Amino acid sequence: MLTPAFDLSQDPDFLTVAIRVPYARVSEFDVYFEGVDFKFYAKPYFLRLTLPGRIVENGSEQGSYDADKGIFTIRLPKETPGQHFEGLNMLTALLAPRKSRTAKPLVEEIGASEVPEEGVEDDEDEFDWEIEQVPYEEASERALNPQCHYGFGNLRSGVFQRLQDELSDVIDIKDPDFTPATERRQKRLAAELAKFDPDHYLADFFEDEAVEQVLKYNPWWTDIYSKMTASLGKSQEQENHAALVSFSEEEKYQLRKFVNKSYLLDKRAHRQVYYSLIDILLAYCFDIARIDAAKTVESAWNIRKLSPTLCWFETWTNVHEILVSFGRRVLCYPLYRHFKLVMKAHRDTVKILQLGESAVLKCLLDIHKIFQENDPAYILNDLYISDYCVWIQKAKSKKLAALAEALKEVSVTKAQLGLELEELEAAARLVQEEETALKAAHSASRQQTPCSSSEASDSEESDSSTSSEAEDSDSEHEELKDSTSETLTCLQDPFLEESSALLIDDGGLCRNAASLGSDAGQGKPLASSRALGGPGPLIEELGEQLKATVQMTETEGSAAGDHSSMQAQHDRQTPND
Repeated sequence: MLTPAFDLSQDPDFLTVAIRVPYARVSEFDVYFEGVDFKFYAKPYFLRLTLPGRIVENGSEQGSYDADKGIFTIRLPKETPGQHFEGLNMLTALLAPRKSRTAKPLVEEIGASEVPEEGVEDDEDEFDWEIEQVPYEEASERALNPQCHYGFGNLRSGVFQRLQDELSDVIDIKDPDFTPATERRQKRLAAELAKFDPDHYLADFFEDEAVEQVLKYNPWWTDIYSKMTASLGKSQEQENHAALVSFSEEEKYQLRKFVNKSYLLDKRAHRQVYYSLIDILLAYCFDIARIDAAKTVESAWNIRKLSPTLCWFETWTNVHEILVSFGRRVLCYPLYRHFKLVMKAHRDTVKILQLGESAVLKCLLDIHKIFQENDPAYILNDLYISDYCVWIQKAKSKKLAALAEALKEVSVTKAQLGLELEELEAAARLVQEEETALKAAHSASRQQTPCSSSEASDSEESDSSTSSEAEDSDSEHEELKDSTSETLTCLQDPFLEESSALLIDDGGLCRNAASLGSDAGQGKPLASSRALGGPGPLIEELGEQLKATVQMTETEGSAAGDHSSMQAQHDRQTPND
């Protein structure tokens, strides 16, 4: 038998069941309803529902069939007109659970009834979500139960002994079947510290343009939450906000594929289910904001990486440590690592929980689809998400409201994450201030450069004037040399040979051309002239002058001294002329 696609709606007096049965033999169909039971049969389709309220057969019931669409529409009168049936969109919960084939059930769920009693529900709602619990001791766990548990409600064990090849691609913990909860947490904290990158964090902290764009995105539950808060009365709000969340045809198909079943959870396991739900929703809210509701290949990785429940099989003792753990992982693993993203995911999770089980179920169905399309992550559907999709349809609205209130009252600071974020930010700001000061000093020095350039131009003008004065002095020096050379030439003996002609070098030194190679270097410029014959008195006088000049040149050894010597020589020659 096939379970057909179906949908339920209501008005104050009637419950409407729409059943899609293409290719059915419409001439042979059967409908039965009484109390909370509803059955429909049209070969090869069979549908059995357990309704959230009672219906009655009083002759006002109606039925029709649309041959073009293949849809049966059946209107059933309510036993109490005006009564509101809750949970009509929880299709899996409406499907009748499988019954045991044994004569007597081996395990019986005490207190289970078709319509839950109000007294029991109120009793369960008086639960302190912040109660401190003592986790299992490692020695006790190994002694009492050598194989550790995980999964929805910690009901699974031994799974990864058969799936070692898939293990490394799905979770971070090694050998989860024999790793106690205390050891899991220690290893998780160590892995997060090793993964934290201060440079990546500071880069996103100071250059947060992309992060600001993510913060501006409003997911689908934002508008629904605004409509819910705009409701006037509390009772009206409880009736209407569930109807605000609608499911697509694909999501309805997902719900029909799940098998309805009951979960026998003790008080501790029940608490863990709620805590882990918060952890999974936080990771989902972060991913939705990051991708602007467009699924990417990284979505499965992000959700399972940011949720310690999914990748470390973590167990929790209070709501605050869930938020702290999520904050640490946001700053260690995803592309955008900013504390504001932690706060946004926190606020979004509170909104989803306040919207009730319909909104939570819609999120869980989306997670289920993401994991189902990812090859290694589908294992997490079997361990957690599929069971959550079935369980949440039977969860109490008051329980989710109390859980949302507990999460809303909890806050987390950067210091509580244990990553020294405030110290890193302070150090980075100091470095930034130093760089700003250096840039300001550099810019001030550039502003002073034009003044220095003007001073340099003035200096150049001064240097040019000094250079011109030096050139004038050099020209006077050349004229002095020329005049001295002419004087010496006219004083030469006409009977001297051409080889013994006197020369004057650049320094004003008078030399004999014949003795240029040896005697002049020894301070004997006139040795050759004396050897040639008897020189006249003028020649002797000139020799004395040249000797004095050579001595002064060797003593001072500078151009200034040479200039002074030539000046003295000129003064001595002037009276003789």
